Amino acid sequence: MKYRFPSPGPAAPRGYSTTQVALHWVIAALVAFQLLFGESMGAVMEAEERGRSVSALDSQLAAFHYWIGIGVLVLVAIRFGLRTLVGVPEATDASPRWAVAASNLAHNLFYVLLVSVPVTGLLGYYLKDPWSEIHAISKPAFLGLIAVHVAGALYHQFWLKDRTLTRMLVPTRGVGRESSRL
Repeated sequence: MKYRFPSPGPAAPRGYSTTQVALHWVIAALVAFQLLFGESMGAVMEAEERGRSVSALDSQLAAFHYWIGIGVLVLVAIRFGLRTLVGVPEATDASPRWAVAASNLAHNLFYVLLVSVPVTGLLGYYLKDPWSEIHAISKPAFLGLIAVHVAGALYHQFWLKDRTLTRMLVPTRGVGRESSRL
């Protein structure tokens, strides 16, 4: 049985705007950086607690981790605002109901993580535990969700062949609403 998202307004966009696509990939790249190099922040915080020195590289990566986390939070707020203002395209007709439900769940979990992880990181930096411990468990959660997200995109691209992945790779100018320039 096929299922379609209900339209968020008078006319749902047929695809994502250039800004929405750009924000998706910039945020993805920043999160990848955080996942790859975030351990330096832990090393710096542990060294501070123990009165030890840290390498210049760890110190610089920790600074990047801090500011990129804040950047992710700001970009996610912009992305969520655009999502609310412009809307999102409906699921394709080829999408089974379970896939639509899984997609909704995964996207909602991404937004929860994209907000809560930088917030718990900041709380951990300034207030220490338990916030830094909560922040630390976000890495496996993010990695698991990214794996599910990639699997879903590949399922759509190669199994359903419904061009869902293409919508996040190539912005669509023609939308049901006049806000396609966003």
